[in-house]
Amino acid sequence: MAEKIEKKPIKITETILRDAHQSLIATRMTTEQMLPIVDKMDQVGFHAVECWGGATFDASLRFLKEDPWERLRKLRAGFKNTKLQMLFRGQNILGYNHYADDVVEYFVQKSIANGIDIIRIFDCLNDMRNLETAVKAANKENGHAQIALSYTLGDAYTLDYWKDMAKKIEDLGAKSLCIKDMAGLLTPYKATELVTALKESVDIPIDLHTHYTSGVASMTYLKAVEAGCDIIDTAMSPFALGTSQPATEVMVETFRGTPYDTGLDQNLLAEIAEYFRPMREEALASGLMNTKVLGVNIKTLMYQVPGGMLSNLVSQLKEMGQEDKYEAVLEEVPRVRKDFGEPPLVTPSSQIVGTQAVLNVVSGERYKMVTKESKKLLSGEFGQTVKPFNPEVQKKCIGDTKPITCRPADLIKPQLADIEKEMAQWKQQDEDVLSYALFPQVATEFFKYREAQKTKVDPTLADKENKVYPV
Repeated sequence: MAEKIEKKPIKITETILRDAHQSLIATRMTTEQMLPIVDKMDQVGFHAVECWGGATFDASLRFLKEDPWERLRKLRAGFKNTKLQMLFRGQNILGYNHYADDVVEYFVQKSIANGIDIIRIFDCLNDMRNLETAVKAANKENGHAQIALSYTLGDAYTLDYWKDMAKKIEDLGAKSLCIKDMAGLLTPYKATELVTALKESVDIPIDLHTHYTSGVASMTYLKAVEAGCDIIDTAMSPFALGTSQPATEVMVETFRGTPYDTGLDQNLLAEIAEYFRPMREEALASGLMNTKVLGVNIKTLMYQVPGGMLSNLVSQLKEMGQEDKYEAVLEEVPRVRKDFGEPPLVTPSSQIVGTQAVLNVVSGERYKMVTKESKKLLSGEFGQTVKPFNPEVQKKCIGDTKPITCRPADLIKPQLADIEKEMAQWKQQDEDVLSYALFPQVATEFFKYREAQKTKVDPTLADKENKVYPV
């Protein structure tokens, strides 16, 4: 007689309001497009809906002229039964540099106060020191701190490495652990090995997040769930696959009638998909959704480059009129990564390594031109890499500068009071201080726009010296 497996329904985190549209349409979904479907999504029974953080904050202010905090409050008002989740870049918050602890703590506090339940916190180098402040702050505010391991491949990234990191994550006070496979590098049988090993190491729930870029993601989820994974991240079908996640409806159907049955209603999911389908068609017609990001890109497995990074490399080379150098740049990426201590490629390390690879190829000499960010990475300003830097490359790039070995934020004085003073004229809510802290220029432009909408006065046309304003 076949052995009866006890029921263990797999939980689903839905990504369509954050990572799915960030991956496929450059984070351009507006709050107005989201709100009409929130009530239906709230009835599904998702474990959580990821709807904030990542690039949504910057994109809202910069391109959509929206207040990201207002978006969060509106989503919170609509989702009465579902947990809301955000992505948080450790000491980088949602920006690209390290911030002082007081800014990190205040951002976590305000995120939870405005409606976030689960904060997924990661560091691009997997340097646990860069996660401590955010995790403590989330726990203090009674939020759910989920720490993400930035998954990657390389000599140093053994099963023992991942098990050791998982134990550190649990000890740090995380309430769950996420395997964040941003490039779609985790293959099905490797997922079985990894999840089995992590389950033996920790007691907290395990969430798997991957991207369909390399074509294996649905199979990877299947094997991970069979190995004991508790939660998977999926996207409603109109914004699934390609550089996004596997489709929610497909994974729900896959586990139907098994011990892992999600219990989610396919009819309700079909109605939600129907709502998003015209947005997909519109994005395809306008070119916002590029068909290049929808197929399988096997180069991801060869060069370990996330999908978003691939499209960045294409656009950088296009701007330089050097598109014929694409293959050479792809081959240079792993070499630069090795020189830079073999970090996982995720924001901001992916941008740093990618841009440096472009410069190395286009200039015709490796490290002839070096970006400011490359110098910061090689100086230890982003934290500690899993392997040492190439000493010759480090010397060529930063000369005799002495690299730092402490937690980078230990060298940053409290910033909040100064930021508050600097942007006082624009402050209409406490949260504005944080928008300005992360993106001073972009936030200022947004504040001017907001003011103009309210007063119907365009501040850019004002004669400030004589205090004359157009009406």
